Amino acid sequence: MKVEKTTVASGTSTSVAGPVKSAARALDLLDEIATHGPGTQLQLSTRLSIPKSSLHALLKTMTERGWLQTDPTGSVYQLGIHSLVVSSAYLTGDSVLSRANPVMDELAAATEETVNLARRDGDHVIYTGKRESVHPLRMHLAVGRRLPAYSTALGRAVLAELPADERARLVPDEIAPLTAKTTTGKDEVLAIIDAAERDGYTVESEESCMGVRCFGVSLPFGLPGSDGLSVAAPISRLTGGREDNIIETLLSIKARLSTVREHSAIR
Repeated sequence: MKVEKTTVASGTSTSVAGPVKSAARALDLLDEIATHGPGTQLQLSTRLSIPKSSLHALLKTMTERGWLQTDPTGSVYQLGIHSLVVSSAYLTGDSVLSRANPVMDELAAATEETVNLARRDGDHVIYTGKRESVHPLRMHLAVGRRLPAYSTALGRAVLAELPADERARLVPDEIAPLTAKTTTGKDEVLAIIDAAERDGYTVESEESCMGVRCFGVSLPFGLPGSDGLSVAAPISRLTGGREDNIIETLLSIKARLSTVREHSAIR
């Protein structure tokens, strides 16, 4: 463990603990597998730039503790059952998710389409809740999935809660497309986010999933809001005013939640 000395006003010194290298590597390993998928010891060593010899003991320990597991060949490492236990405990204890659950139920019943809940994590969003569409043709996006905030309707709505300079910092100069229709120009994306601030919602069409249009709003559960709600529907079903109905329903829910928050603040 790295330890640094700092001097306090009295002239005495105190020890300040810095990063623990082994702990950081363990967390980096979990993040890497969660984001980019399983791998062999050699593949993970290359992806993380960690010497294979150093990685061996870490993989063994994390496998024994259930954070990782191997495939039937014993050579490919993937997330273990303990990762699920911890993530489930997080979702169970999350106050926003408990408040959003009835809202997702209401929105799913009103639209009959896929409803997603997500939280901003830097320049990405992580999906924390979902309600499936009643239709066989639907958008498949698992809870725990991490996507760029600046390329999704929900994420753009949440970014619109931030000051303009912070938005500009979080949108990269070079945007990797998720689909052939992803907007990759930084100025164009920032203009879309500006419009989301003005309109209270945002729409993206086939930018994160081909054939699907998404409608997103931020949720007023914090200042600035870090959670957002979206409805995702196949474009083929958005006929006869259904798109306007989805937007109106989202804005109505957002307005109602904002009113509740304001009344709570007054009390």
